[in-house]
Amino acid sequence: MSPSSLTTAGTLLITVPAVAFGGVSLLAHITRNIPGYLDNPVRRGLWRAGHAHAGVLVLFALVALLYIDQADLSEGLRSLSRILIVAAPILMPLGFFLSVVRPSDTRPSKLIWLVPLGGASLAAGTLILGIGLV
Repeated sequence: MSPSSLTTAGTLLITVPAVAFGGVSLLAHITRNIPGYLDNPVRRGLWRAGHAHAGVLVLFALVALLYIDQADLSEGLRSLSRILIVAAPILMPLGFFLSVVRPSDTRPSKLIWLVPLGGASLAAGTLILGIGLV
């Protein structure tokens, strides 16, 4: 792996304990019946989605890094693909979590726009990577 990909992979691996902490936090809300989670279906759904997306997208980004260094792309396009793919596991979960921060929130705030922004980032990064691999 290139030094850039190794550094990026290291950074992503450091986020894994944060994803695990999120899972423990969700479990605590469920087992302790903390108000604002089980009784708030919007918040519950968005937080579960945020946690699931964080875990899956971190793994996806780690695997994609292995392919980025093998792609027939300029160094600039490799860097762009790397940044776009790694932005998704940051932006999407942030949008899910931060859009319903308060336990009383029954509608997502404008921060929900981080979710489609992260999705667009993921789509663009994987499209560039896919083109570089074919």
